[in-house]
Amino acid sequence: MPLDSVLRLDAKAVDYIIIATYFVFVLGIGYLAKRAVSSSLDFFLSGRSLPAWVTGLAFISANLGAIEIMGMSANGAQYGMPTVHYFWIGAIPAMLFLGVVMMPFYYGSKVRSVPEFMLRRFGKPAHLVNAISFAVAQVLIAGVNLFLLATIVNVLLGWPIWVSVIVAAVIVLSYITLGGLSAAIYNEVLQFFVIVAALLPLTIVGLRKVGGYQGLIDKVTASKGGAEQLSAWPGTELSGFNNSFLSVIGLVFGLGFVLSFGYWTTNFVEVQRAMASKNMSAARRTPIIGSFPKMFIPFIVIIPGMIAAVAVPELQQFKNNNGTGGDVTYNDALLLLMRDLLPNGMLGLAITGLLASFMAGMAANLSSFNTVMTYDLLERYVVKERSDDFYLRTGRWVTVGGTVIAIGTAAIASGYSNLMDYLQQLFSFFNAPLFATFILGMFWKRMTAAAGWIGLVSGTTTAVLVFILSETGVINLPGQGASFVGAGAAFVVDILVSVVVSKVTRAKQESELVGLVYSLTPKEQRSETAGEGDHGWYRKPVLLAGISLGLVVVLNIVFG
Repeated sequence: MPLDSVLRLDAKAVDYIIIATYFVFVLGIGYLAKRAVSSSLDFFLSGRSLPAWVTGLAFISANLGAIEIMGMSANGAQYGMPTVHYFWIGAIPAMLFLGVVMMPFYYGSKVRSVPEFMLRRFGKPAHLVNAISFAVAQVLIAGVNLFLLATIVNVLLGWPIWVSVIVAAVIVLSYITLGGLSAAIYNEVLQFFVIVAALLPLTIVGLRKVGGYQGLIDKVTASKGGAEQLSAWPGTELSGFNNSFLSVIGLVFGLGFVLSFGYWTTNFVEVQRAMASKNMSAARRTPIIGSFPKMFIPFIVIIPGMIAAVAVPELQQFKNNNGTGGDVTYNDALLLLMRDLLPNGMLGLAITGLLASFMAGMAANLSSFNTVMTYDLLERYVVKERSDDFYLRTGRWVTVGGTVIAIGTAAIASGYSNLMDYLQQLFSFFNAPLFATFILGMFWKRMTAAAGWIGLVSGTTTAVLVFILSETGVINLPGQGASFVGAGAAFVVDILVSVVVSKVTRAKQESELVGLVYSLTPKEQRSETAGEGDHGWYRKPVLLAGISLGLVVVLNIVFG
């Protein structure tokens, strides 16, 4: 049976009206944002003028793409509650670290991108390696969002996937090329509320279907995977380690430290939102504000995946067959639940929520891709010293080029039954070694420019080697264990190589590292003076971070 016939959603006129209304708002925001774009800084960084609550919601919405919605619901269906580690261990501590420790360096140095920070700290070779690897990663991840967005269009309208891919790409391209980062950010705020409004009713209806939370517990316990899928720890099935102790170490070090900190603290997709803030205080609060909704998103993403695994016959059969055969995959968990449970009207809202999530994810990838390609590669190495208007036009054309490439990379994403496997693999290649270089360079003034780029290349090569060994069966790491091990190995190798190279090469003068290395940067440069509208205890970054961390500890205890 063809895949689209299994998943076809019975949408009516009311559903299409809801979807059409959403697209009118999306394109309208892009058009209005265009009126505020008069320079490349406006296009790429929103003129550094946005309030913290806007950038905070955009920060989290930019991550609510395929990774969060389809990928995490697929993980919920396959692994159950251990998937919360991607949020409570694998996101929030790193988000808080970004706000408290790292944003003062990013925002205070007035760099336009993360690779530009690398340029100032380590010089051109490390900058070039980082900029190229980041650009490649973004078009690959944009392809994931685009493929899933096209899947929704295919399910809804029955169009061929390739037609759906092109149509979906054109929609996102339209508002990004019109309004740049401002259009992306304001749409991300809208998309955040649309996504929550779509997934919360689906979760509630799904729980009623299985007899409430206790009914879900009973059904999961009796299904394949059993009671282990109801507890976050030790998460052996997710990590790929049979030993509980090794599983916890893999999750805490591989996911919670290397992959998580590598993603949240050095990924320009996220950092760009904070850099668009109006001042240092708002920039620091951006990821911290985002951490509060982030910690509760599992309840409307993972829980529906778990419900689908015990309530949808096709997915039950697929899981019982160890993820083989049948006409569905774990990635279809939300679609199958929507198909079986939602009435018209609510179905239209749910479809709109999925479309919003994929558009937010893809737009985030494209808006950061065009900045790095224009500022860090074209302006720095190819077409130098041209007018600001030239780079503004170039940024729009780069966005078009990135979209075309993403259409091609969408084909790669289509080959994975669980897209989180694919995405975590990419993060182990690109983010883990970058974090090692960043963290060592930020806290060790002796690290040299040569160590910056050699460490990066060595770390990435190590992660790719672990991936090859896992794919060829030399090492056996099911689940996402290969990603965790690859990330950990990349981090360790990067650190070791960087230390060795630094010992035999010359470091920069200390005067050149002020604002780039923690110990050499005066405290007043690492903090902010409260400006107008920034007073009040609830606007203090460190206090907010402490409250957020406390809530995460409580959630881990309750659901551990």
